[in-house]
Amino acid sequence: MVAALFGTFAVALILGVPVGISLGLASAVYLFMADIDLAVVSQFMFAGMDSFVLLCIPGFVLAGNLMNGGGITDQIVRFGNCLVGHIRGGLGLANVTGSMIFAGISGTAVAETASIGSVMIPAMRKSGYDAPFAAAVTAAASTVGPIIPPSVPMIIVGTLTGLSVGKMFLAGAIPGLLLGLGMMLTVWILARRRGYPKGTWVGFRELLRSSRGAFWALLMTAIILFGIIGGYFTPTEASIVAALYAFVIGLFVYKGFRLSDLPGIMLESAIGSGGLILLVGLANVFGWILTSEQIPQAIAAAMLSVTTNKYIIILLINILLLIVGTFMETIAALIILFPPLLAVATQVGIDPIHFATFAVLNLMIGLTTPPVGVCLFVAANIAKISLGAITRAVWPFLVCNILILFLVSFVPAISLWLPNLLLD
Repeated sequence: MVAALFGTFAVALILGVPVGISLGLASAVYLFMADIDLAVVSQFMFAGMDSFVLLCIPGFVLAGNLMNGGGITDQIVRFGNCLVGHIRGGLGLANVTGSMIFAGISGTAVAETASIGSVMIPAMRKSGYDAPFAAAVTAAASTVGPIIPPSVPMIIVGTLTGLSVGKMFLAGAIPGLLLGLGMMLTVWILARRRGYPKGTWVGFRELLRSSRGAFWALLMTAIILFGIIGGYFTPTEASIVAALYAFVIGLFVYKGFRLSDLPGIMLESAIGSGGLILLVGLANVFGWILTSEQIPQAIAAAMLSVTTNKYIIILLINILLLIVGTFMETIAALIILFPPLLAVATQVGIDPIHFATFAVLNLMIGLTTPPVGVCLFVAANIAKISLGAITRAVWPFLVCNILILFLVSFVPAISLWLPNLLLD
């Protein structure tokens, strides 16, 4: 029956069925073969979705859509270009810088690829960059989004495990910055080797003028973090504050949308959020089946039978997640694998917050690895190039990101220093 469970799930994914529906179909097949009442589907779906923390998701998704609809993307790109555009490969550097700033708004990599890519990829091509490089930079840089807070994957991890979402937000800040800086270094090295163009220094006055536009986006991240750290509101309440803030800024400061546009933005946010929450509910059914079949215990026993050395376990977990990330969607992989791997990690003395940080970072890299690298598909579509072309161009960034991953994995202080300083 376990073979039928995983077989149905794999076939559904290969056929292009959405991940959430694939989980539900696989669970239904298992329950039917095991002669278990299908009523457990609704029970465990409700149990999985009945979480106060999950309310963060629609709040942050709405905030991101309001800020993006308000014209924030153009302001961020302009600021990034003024800041680093005069350096060799400046537009590539501005692309990464824009993604780092946009990360504090969206919390999702795909939204970041679409928003930043729609502006930066055409601009980079017009300035003399080849299309595969422009698309690869955009796709790779977007993986910063779910690491720098707010982060939808970290919200889901908190829902699954009861870990503090506030601590995980803080734990992702420094790794996210390292990831961004590492990709900027990669862009600069490639730009010098390939002779990519550089712009002209616009002067401090123009830099100051452009920073005013990006200021409101940076302030949003600051409000979220300091509100949670100061105990003024929970992460769920922070998402509502962020949505209200984004509404006011987008409507009255950026003036990028009108009140008549609001129903469309809210509908788009509801559809996106509903899909994620449905995925969590169906994955909870799938997770219950795995637990009843003692699959998590089997994974833990298999790993611990190889070694109990903490550092080798970290290496094994990273290798497993890197492989899984090449063919499984991020949220589904987290829901299925995170609980059993967390049990292994805690048994060998790995801090749960540290583990959550490098696990999320690891699976974010999967968004730019074929064959199921969602961000690759989005960026390639914008650039009008083949998946093969962007795959060849993205390898330098994947190497950089994996090096940062192992640095974060084997140096716990990188992720734990900030939450221990501010929340303990």
